[in-house]
Amino acid sequence: MTNVIEAAANVPSTGPLADALGMRSKLMDLTQASYKAALLPSDPGGLALETRAVFACRMAKVCQQEGLTRHYAELLSSYGSEADPLSLATTDSHPPASEPRLAAMVSYVDLVTRSPKDASESDIERLRKADINESDIVRLAGLVAFVNYQLRVAAVLSVMGEAQ
Repeated sequence: MTNVIEAAANVPSTGPLADALGMRSKLMDLTQASYKAALLPSDPGGLALETRAVFACRMAKVCQQEGLTRHYAELLSSYGSEADPLSLATTDSHPPASEPRLAAMVSYVDLVTRSPKDASESDIERLRKADINESDIVRLAGLVAFVNYQLRVAAVLSVMGEAQ
């Protein structure tokens, strides 16, 4: 079974890249397990599955990774929300001031995706001040870290696949 990264990067099913990934199947399996833990946990806490998909889609758009953008948009649409969660997945949109918790999370997602070296303890403190509990801060940080890892791996695999 092809995992999310391989599908998003359009990794061919045969050839040198497929062979190389086959030799790293344990790593790819662990990456897929991390995907499930970050995006589809059985206990999402205060970071709903739909919100996770919105943030992942937003990060994929920021990084211009079409395969993961498409994957996360499909995941998001599968939740069938009556609201328009895709509006927040657009990188130039921001939550209204009346939603400080969501605004703080979007700000954190954008910062760590666009400029991770600029993230600091003060950014975590902003999350706390927006009434986000420690467990949800950890959930958010884990999601952002995983999706950014996934985006970088998919970008490399895409280039390697094109070079074949």
